[in-house]
Parts: sequence; structure tokens; C-alpha cells
Amino acid sequence: MHHARQAKWILLTLLALMLALMLAMPSYALFVSPPKDPQPILHELFPDATRISDKQGEPALWTIYKDQQILGYGFETNDIARIPAYSGEPVNILVAIDPEGKYLGAKVLEHHEPIILAGIPESKLWKFAEQYTGLSVKDRLKVGGNAKEGIVAIDGLSGATVTVMVMNVAITKAATQAAIALGIIEQQADQIQPISTIKQELFTQASWTELTGDGSIRKLNLTRGAVDDAFEGTAAEDVDKASADEKQEMFAEIYYTLADIPTIGKNLFGDADYQWMMQNLQPGEHLVAVMGNGYSFKGSGYVRGGIFDRIQVHQKDNAISFRDLDHNRISDLYIQGAPKFKEMSVFRIAEHHEFDPGAPWQFELLVRRQTGPIDSLFTSFKGQYDPLDKYVDTPAAIVPEPELTMVEQIWHDRQVEVVLLLILMGVLLLILFFQDILVKHPTFMHRLRHGFLVVTVVVIGWSWGGQLSVVNVFTFLHALMKDFSWDLFLLDPIIFILWCAAAVTMLLWGRAVYCGWLCPFGALQELVNVMGRYLKLPQIELPFAVHERLWAIKYLILLALFGLSLDSLAMAEQFAEIEPFKTTFLLKFDREWPFILWALLMIFSSLFNRKTFCRYLCPLGAALSVSNSVRLFDWLKRRPECGTPCKTCAKECEIQAIHSNGVINMRECHYCLDCQVTYFNEEKCPPLKKMARKRKQYKEQEIPTVTAV
Repeated sequence: MHHARQAKWILLTLLALMLALMLAMPSYALFVSPPKDPQPILHELFPDATRISDKQGEPALWTIYKDQQILGYGFETNDIARIPAYSGEPVNILVAIDPEGKYLGAKVLEHHEPIILAGIPESKLWKFAEQYTGLSVKDRLKVGGNAKEGIVAIDGLSGATVTVMVMNVAITKAATQAAIALGIIEQQADQIQPISTIKQELFTQASWTELTGDGSIRKLNLTRGAVDDAFEGTAAEDVDKASADEKQEMFAEIYYTLADIPTIGKNLFGDADYQWMMQNLQPGEHLVAVMGNGYSFKGSGYVRGGIFDRIQVHQKDNAISFRDLDHNRISDLYIQGAPKFKEMSVFRIAEHHEFDPGAPWQFELLVRRQTGPIDSLFTSFKGQYDPLDKYVDTPAAIVPEPELTMVEQIWHDRQVEVVLLLILMGVLLLILFFQDILVKHPTFMHRLRHGFLVVTVVVIGWSWGGQLSVVNVFTFLHALMKDFSWDLFLLDPIIFILWCAAAVTMLLWGRAVYCGWLCPFGALQELVNVMGRYLKLPQIELPFAVHERLWAIKYLILLALFGLSLDSLAMAEQFAEIEPFKTTFLLKFDREWPFILWALLMIFSSLFNRKTFCRYLCPLGAALSVSNSVRLFDWLKRRPECGTPCKTCAKECEIQAIHSNGVINMRECHYCLDCQVTYFNEEKCPPLKKMARKRKQYKEQEIPTVTAV
């Protein structure tokens, strides 16, 4: 009667606290914010805006105006980079950038993350997103760690690392695509070619014929007929048109070269003039020499305001124009054999153009024809210049390492934890394979198990956050019903490895191995119970009939949560807070008091009753036990005497997983191996004691053999 009253009181207390928790949760944990309207947020980010365009284009963008001025652009990450987060659904973020590519703000519009919905206030998610304000789409952003060369580190969010890493990838990927489409940044090349350097110590005496012959000095030669052909079909077709006899006459003859190369510059101008031109040349600046006859390359603009509007130098996508400050007129040439030129000039290419003396470039001449008093048309002619390798040192091209995917980055960042966890899994497999040997040494076995449980709690649980949840089961089932992707499950390496370990051990030995060795909350409860027994606290053991019926509660909870998940996974995730795992290990008790109270109740109840939550309430344990019927091995040994008449193991099993008939209920067993310690112990196991006594009696009754002498 006393035990029955105790059982009734415990059951009523648990149910009352569960009800109180469910009633308390809606004020914060069960609140799901609806998707937010982006328009008010855009007005908040652009307070001076007078007009916001419709979302349009590819990618889809809002353009924000102040009268006719563009203030910036806005876009949703779901429209450009829809990346699933921990829940399997993406986090939709409104991002705003200015015309230079600077982030003006990032705001979460919608998410389905269980750890946010039921654990971390949404305000912390908004605070994380605020870190992007002031950064640039040109920056390489990484969550966590230290800032490295070329990388900007932003603070993560404790307890939601995977979520914010997914957010970072979505924001930066979407912003990059938007910036490329808007022309703010260029598409990155597959490789980077460092700028060449001119060999200043190299000089070879050469003539004009030698320099023009090997391509050191190049020529752009235009006939009047070639110019007429270029204007054919335009309004300037008949302006200054050459007659048939004049077609082959020279229109322009222009020689061009890179004059700061010693072999070219010193031979052209002489050593003294070359040194004079080079003395004011800054690092990264270069000299282009242009010499011409016929059509003037200086142009009329030079006279008006020092602008050379007829020539440009092109390299890759860079167009370089020149002003009078970049120009020096040359009166004569030092080199022998050079023709007479009407115009000779040296132009300085400024450092900010990042001109590469080892890369090909083009000299462009613009030819203009007047079609009216103020109207004119122009066309251009280009001459190619390919630098000779002998004049420059060209570094090898840098082929950048391909950027890691988000999954690869996460696994790379946590490779130490991954290796240590795999080693720990190997140790557990050795324990299981050699269990028959280990259990014959009870003291060593108990110390080994308790040490393993400490590692499970401290390292896997509190340090790595490796606590499986029934939410993971629902996420997996929903992924199977939709578009399955391994990336969703690879986002957390520790959880993924633990699930693999749980799957393997369930197939081989049933759910008992995970629940008894790898579950941090289960390990914490067991260690608390060990402490309670060490302190000689009274242990409350329910009658087996009551205990057996309480088993059903966790299966009912599992069915209820599964039913909720079919309608709303987010709602099921919130009610899955009956698991105190998140409070204990992911958030480390940094949350609202009902969750803390529930977790502490489950922990401290283990002082008086072994693993109360695991035995009666854990929906994850119920889900794992469903697979018990397919396990391949049954390594827990039993004897015919177990249960009839011997009940030693049934009485000693601290979670009451052994029936009175001696059968081990593997759906409830936690594989602590205590029964196996007893099984091999001749001082505790009655059948062994009986066999030992018989052997002793047999030896006492044995008649010594008499040997004849």
C-alpha cells in the first residue's frame, strides 16, 4: 500500500508539472511570429525614401528612390538564395544595400527554426543580423573565429550556430548575386594573375629597326580608305571622303610602346632623358610613348583644357585616358634610324589603374568627323601590344582554392570534435565487443562506465551540444516525404555522427546502447543517481505493476507529438519541449523559469529514482525502441535458472528492465551491463554459487588414487 501511494503521488506530481509547463509556455515558447511585411521595414531602413519600386528583375529587387536619386536596393534571400536551415526550411531575410554595395540592414522576415522558436528569443536573431550594417558585399564574411587576412569575422549566436551560419551564407550569396547584376562588383575570375614587374636591371643596346622588328615598338597604320570604310553607312560617310586615287594615302601612322622598360626607353630617349622621366615615376606607374604622323593623336581637346580626347589605353576592362598632367612632349629621339614624327609624347599611367606591364594592352585612336556645326560622329581603331617576356618578371597565376560549401566549412571548423567523437565511438565498440571480459572485473567495469558517462555529459553534451531529440526524428521523416537532402543533416557534424552511431547500434543491439551510453541527459541522470546512492539517500522503487504501466506514457507522448508534426512541424517542435535536453545542454539553463524548473525536476528526481525521465517520459527513447525488433544480436546472457527460481538480476536492475521471469525487456534496457557483472560473479549469481558449491563438495568427496609401489 505504501509503494502504491508513492507511485500515485509521483505520477500525479509529474502530470501536474507537465500541465503547468504547457500552460506557461504559450507566453513565449509557443508564440510563432507570422511572416513580416517587408515594406514597413524598407521605409524604416530608408527614412528619406520618396518611392519604392515594385520588386522586379532577375534577381528580384526593390529599388528605393529619393526623387530621382537611387538610395539603394532591397531583396529577400528566399528569392535569390533559398538555403534550408536546421528545420529544413530557409530563413527568409530582407537585405538592403546602397549603390556602392554597403549593407544598410538585414532583417529576419520569417523562420521555422525550433531552437529559436522554443529556446532563444527572436530578438537575438535580429541582433545577429544587425552586424551586417556597415559591411560591404565585397567583404568575405565568416561566422565565428578570428578575423584573418581578407576575412571579416562576425559574432555567432550561442545555441544556434547552424542557424546563423545558414543565414550568413544566404545573405552573402544573395547580396553577391544582386551586386553582380547591378554592376557593383564583377564576377570573380577562376584565377588571379599577379601584376608583372619590369626587369629594371636588364638593358640591351638596340636600333629602331630592331625594336620595331621584335615587337618592342608597335605601329598603328591607317589609310584614308580604311577610315572611309569605317564611316560607311553613317551620316559622316561623305565627310572628308578620299577619292579613288587617295584611298591608299596615309591617314595616320602612330608608333606606341611602353617606355619605362629600360631597353626601350634608354634606346629611344638616351640615358639622361630616360632617367629624368623615371625620377618622378611612383611605384605602380608606367610610361607610354606615342609618336605619330598624319592625323593628330593629341586632338583639339588638349588645346581647350588639357584633355587628350583622341587616345586611350585599354587593358582588360580598364580604359585609361590622359590629361595634361600625365603628358610630357618629346622634342627629338636619341635612337638611330627612327623616322621623323610630327608629334611625340610620353604619357604617364597612374598607379590607381593597376596597369600590368606583363599583360597585353591596346592603343586606341578615336577619329572624329564633323557632321554639322556642333554635331559629329567618331569611330575608333585599336592596335594590339603584346609585351615581350624577356622584359618582365611575371609571377605564376594564383588559382584560388574553391570556396568551401557551408557543410564543408562546418565540418572543417569542427574537425577536432569529429575526430575525438569517432575515437569515443571506437572505444564504445571495444567495450561492447569485449563486454564478457570486462564484466568479470566489476570495479574496473564500473569505473570505466562512470568515466565514459562523465565524458558523455561534459564533452558531448555541454561542450559540443550533441544531444539528440525527437525533433530530429520528425525532421528526418518530413525530409523523406519531401525533397530529401543530406546537406540538411550534415549541418551539425556531432549530431550527424551520433545519429549514425545510434542507427548502427540500434541495428546491432537495439536502442539500449544509445540511451545507456551516448545520451547526455540519460548519462547525467545516471550519474546523479550514483551520487544519491553514495550519499545514502532513500531510493524510491515503484511496484513492478505500476512501473510497467508508466512505460506507456512515453509512447503516448511520442504518438501525440507525431500527430502534431503531421499538421505542423513547428508546433510539434514546441511541444517537444517536454524533453529537457535543450534547456540543459544547448542553452545551459539560460532561459525562462518553467523550462529550468522542469529540467531541474527531472535531474533531481534521479537522486531518488534511477533515470525517471528516460523510463517514463522520453519520446526519443520511445521512438528508438520501435526499431528493437530488428536488432541482430542479443549479447546479454541468461541462464535457464534466471527468473525460475533466481530473481537476483531482476531485483538488482536499477531501471527495472528485467521481468520477474528473468526475461530482459530490450525496449527498456539501457545496456548498463550490471546484470552481466552479476552473471559472471560466482559470489553473487545463485546458479554459479550453487555450481561452485557442488564442485567443492565433489572435491571433498573425491577418493584419492592409490598408486602401487
